[in-house]
Amino acid sequence: MNPFFRIEELKSLIQKYTYEYYALDNPSVSDQEFDLLMKELTDLENRYPEFRTPDSPTQRVGGAMLDRFEKVLHSTQMLSLGNVFSDEELRDFDQKIKKEVKTYTYTTELKIDGLSVSLKYNNGNLIQAATRGDGVIGEDITENVKTIHSVPLKIPYLNEIEVRGEIYMSKQAFANANQEKSKLGEEPFKNPRNAAAGSVRQLDPKVVAKRNLDVFVYYLMDRSICDNHYDSLQKLSSWHFSVNPKTKKCNDIEEVIEYVNQISEIRHSLPYEIDGIVIKVNEFALYERIGYTAKYPKWAVAYKFPAEEVKTQIEDIRFQIGRTGVIKPVAELTPVMISGSLVSRATLHNEDFCKDRDIHILDSVIVRKAGEIIPEVLRVVKEDRNGSEIPFKMLTNCPFCNSVLVRKKGEADYFCLNPNCEAKHLEGLIHFASRDAYNIDGLGDRILTELYNDGYVNDIADIFDLGQHYDDLIQKERFGEKSVSNLLEAIENSKKNTLDKLIFGLGIRHVGAKVAKILANHYQSIDDLVKAKSNEMELISDIGPSIAKSVEEYFIKKEHMQIMDRLKDAGCQMTYESTRLDRETPFTGKTIVLTGSLEKYSRTEATKLIEDLGGKASSSVSKNTDFIIAGQEAGSKLEKGLKLGITILSEDDFVKIVSEHF
Repeated sequence: MNPFFRIEELKSLIQKYTYEYYALDNPSVSDQEFDLLMKELTDLENRYPEFRTPDSPTQRVGGAMLDRFEKVLHSTQMLSLGNVFSDEELRDFDQKIKKEVKTYTYTTELKIDGLSVSLKYNNGNLIQAATRGDGVIGEDITENVKTIHSVPLKIPYLNEIEVRGEIYMSKQAFANANQEKSKLGEEPFKNPRNAAAGSVRQLDPKVVAKRNLDVFVYYLMDRSICDNHYDSLQKLSSWHFSVNPKTKKCNDIEEVIEYVNQISEIRHSLPYEIDGIVIKVNEFALYERIGYTAKYPKWAVAYKFPAEEVKTQIEDIRFQIGRTGVIKPVAELTPVMISGSLVSRATLHNEDFCKDRDIHILDSVIVRKAGEIIPEVLRVVKEDRNGSEIPFKMLTNCPFCNSVLVRKKGEADYFCLNPNCEAKHLEGLIHFASRDAYNIDGLGDRILTELYNDGYVNDIADIFDLGQHYDDLIQKERFGEKSVSNLLEAIENSKKNTLDKLIFGLGIRHVGAKVAKILANHYQSIDDLVKAKSNEMELISDIGPSIAKSVEEYFIKKEHMQIMDRLKDAGCQMTYESTRLDRETPFTGKTIVLTGSLEKYSRTEATKLIEDLGGKASSSVSKNTDFIIAGQEAGSKLEKGLKLGITILSEDDFVKIVSEHF
């Protein structure tokens, strides 16, 4: 037989058997037969390398060592999901859907405890795999994902397409990985999710190949292929993607709740970890009518299982400081496993929290993970007390600089107001470099602490001067030429970050990511924001007196303005590039509500156009609403608007306004 045809035949057979083994867990050939076919393919490709292709099963062993992970801009934002925690909240979710649409079904899927991945194909071949990152920008992990057998390297669909899923490590693979780490004398992974995340971010794909990761896909981005979510998952399965076999179509919310209860009973016996169940409206045509919030689609929700509660002991109470100077008590616990990870610390929030719960050092306490993420002390087991317990006592002085702590009227927290407190400076630096702020890859807590202690970085502007210390840094232990060069490149790349990222990174009290974006969008430049007065800022929607006062006070300080000047000199982005028109339109300063479905624009596109025209898109109708844009099958929002006498615009009216101003 011609070697090309035999190679193609072997590839097809091996891909079929791989799908049966890894995705269906139902192999039709023995391991020995499979190994013989793989050996024959490998030998043929070695003899005829011109016939070796990227989609060959032999290419899963892992390619060359990577220097770093390239950034990837997602074509469509990878949104998070809102959470519900009870049957009642599920019914509330259903009622909100009913207000927008009348006839619909649900698809229910297990929420795999792993990390999200985007898979892109073109001409049938896998061309890119990327992490979720912050939802907008992820990292290219293509070479690592190629080693995952449940991800097809080739599919029978030739157009460009994106599939999203969850990378995870099974319980058995997790046990095997930790057994291997134990043999090497290395610290074991804490839980399967951390193991999967750590494995995916290995720079050596050959290491990833040994970790036996898996992927369940959960979303086909092209909605033109099928008209509903459940059928799209079946289509993905027919293309040899691994779709979770417990996915179910439900006719109504009561059937969803019954499914949730069934899975709750068996979840611990599953061969992989799950942390909930995802519920999605099944019909794609309804998504735009149901809509989105800034973070979540309104047509989907994640049911989270009740947090596991575990008994342990408070061995000590220590205090930590935040970037704004807030002092928080933290319980040092006897280490205990909760929801798959080892917990040794839990926040105690503030003095009132500790007094209300009568917390003592050496108390037995019940601990859980809030939202299965943050450990918290739920209650004290007072019947376990034996008289040796020590009552909680709030500090009067900062544990780091010894200055007197202040609790302002009407607030629960104590603050260190010393502007020279080193602990505050360090926390501020860590916040600035964090993913949600300036997102400087490689500049994590440990590295920043070391650079701070060695005197290289004392404020955020010093980060952009690290290149001046290159010769010294490459001599430091655990640094070296390559890691220092990568760090300096990441710092240079961060200068392209938008102004809102900078404002958030400054660590101004009360200014989170959303407020930072509002301020950047309103003032358009750091110079205009610096000059703004608090009474002026209060006129901006969503900016209250506390935020306005905090921002004004921040920029009054001379040392902060000196840092701003240095950041400008370093080349950081100081203006906000907005697509908003700089001239008056009928929407300027107006509040607009969209209802029903539009033919010409998606809900996201229409919202952006409203904002570009100077308006504010709102999700609810009130007396402050100026216009309602009513599409097809507009529902209760239109009815309420008519009762309130609000001006109603048709889609044709909206299209006309857009065409006149763009």
